Amino acid sequence: MAIERIHDVVILGTGLAGLRAAMELSLKSNGEIDIAMISKVQIMRAHSGCAEGGTGAVLRESEGDSLELHAWDTVKGSDFLADQDVVERFVELSPKEILLLEHYGLPWSRREDGRIYQRPFGGHSFPRATMAADKTGFMEMQTLYDTLTQFSNWTNYHECFATDIIIEDGLFRGITVIEAKTGQCLLIRGKALLIASGGTGCLYGFTTYSQTVTGDGQALALRAGMTLEDVEFLQFHPTGLVPSGILMTEGCRGEGGTLANKDGERFMANYAKEKMELAPRDIISRAETTEILEGRGFEGPDGLDYVHLDLRHLGAETINKRLPLIREVTMKFLGLDPILEPIPVRPVSHYAMGGIETDINAHTRFENIWAAGEVACGSLHGANRLGTNSTAECLVFGAVAGHEIAQYLKKKKTCPDCPAQRVDTIEKEIFDDFLKRNGKENPYEIRRQLQVIMDRHAGVYRDAAEMQAGLNKIAQLRERFKQIAVKDKGRVYNSNLFNVLETRNMLILAQVLLMSALKREESRGAHSRRDFPKRDDEQWLKHTLVTLQDGEIKFDYKPVTITKWQPVERKY
Repeated sequence: MAIERIHDVVILGTGLAGLRAAMELSLKSNGEIDIAMISKVQIMRAHSGCAEGGTGAVLRESEGDSLELHAWDTVKGSDFLADQDVVERFVELSPKEILLLEHYGLPWSRREDGRIYQRPFGGHSFPRATMAADKTGFMEMQTLYDTLTQFSNWTNYHECFATDIIIEDGLFRGITVIEAKTGQCLLIRGKALLIASGGTGCLYGFTTYSQTVTGDGQALALRAGMTLEDVEFLQFHPTGLVPSGILMTEGCRGEGGTLANKDGERFMANYAKEKMELAPRDIISRAETTEILEGRGFEGPDGLDYVHLDLRHLGAETINKRLPLIREVTMKFLGLDPILEPIPVRPVSHYAMGGIETDINAHTRFENIWAAGEVACGSLHGANRLGTNSTAECLVFGAVAGHEIAQYLKKKKTCPDCPAQRVDTIEKEIFDDFLKRNGKENPYEIRRQLQVIMDRHAGVYRDAAEMQAGLNKIAQLRERFKQIAVKDKGRVYNSNLFNVLETRNMLILAQVLLMSALKREESRGAHSRRDFPKRDDEQWLKHTLVTLQDGEIKFDYKPVTITKWQPVERKY
């Protein structure tokens, strides 16, 4: 029988968005709001710690930057699918987050005059990538966590795997988790829920993401009756290290790094003559893919052909000061020193622009549920995210969600009941169904094949035939998944069971992504179709909405919010 725990607020996810929300709730209430922090890893092992390049914010208005320019860059970068009211709020709040973290001691990189250093980034018209060398996400998480430890109002449910979000009559009632160290099922209830569980990067085999980033929050939300938005837009970062996929931060190019094909040509001159290597990520990823497909790439292992990222001309001093992690990683994983040799890179699965539908206040369609960070889709990034806008989004909308939840709690005095029968059903499904399965199929092999399918059928370039073939293969995997075996029958630290539950989540999300992409008959941002190569504003200037109704995936659409800028041709 599930053990029940009751708090004021339940936060699923302990990355930047979750930590920032918890800090806001604690500061706003002077530590009186009781917070549950749930993470399937230890609290400082969230994937946000892997963010490298910087956090976008306007800090230099006296030197030529402006909030309007940041907003325009973001809207243009989104291929005009971003909701412009959300963008305007975001750029206004982001500088305040930088200064707040400065106040709490984050060691930002500095200019010679002592001011915070900002470097150029792709798609931005002004250097506004605020950074702590190339370890920005880790430093931000550490600062937030250190600040949060000043309070004693939060309970850390680390190494707890979330299995279901329970919603009844339009209200969040509780969330069920498996506590790894005991194998017990916990029911964690609260007056409000914030979902901040990160992205879906591990749908792909070649990815920048930690192996824990399996889209659990999106899948739980979908199964609970919530709406997903714009799932077809999955960003490929241009510089994934071959063959591991480890991120080579855009800061490499922000500091002046260049891209070259096997003929030694800086090929970006053929694709984005003005911006070159600082064009948006979707444009550079397509350029690299084109170079490789047309035979101008280097031959790589396991079909991972690549181009070169060259930092040699930057010199040892700049690399060691501005890009120390990049040097450490390439030396450790390839035995390659970027001071002396170019780095092999290719486009890599990196970021989900889509996620749980929210409004400008990070609020979902349910009264007491919010979502923030990469798990959410407040329509900030549209069809393509600009670099540095993700960590900024986590900070801004983590804070917004924290503020909104604190206001909600002033009116909500009691915690909604949770039906015991529903919890019993969930617990039986996990421990009497999944845990006891003894079929012939290997769940790890199903997961590996799913990632191969996504790499091949939902990549940088897509077309209807490829995507439909991918959907057919996923349908076969879903049938095979019914016949899996879970060989570890124990409950304590059962990573075998957790992997199976993650794979269940990944299968439905892969299906939704491909179905959404197949329906969108245009090319926009990261969604690039060979059979529909043009952007179609007349038919497709709208957001895709996905729900699960009686086991069937249903689609709807809603218009893009335009406040200032009508769509124009996107040139760099």
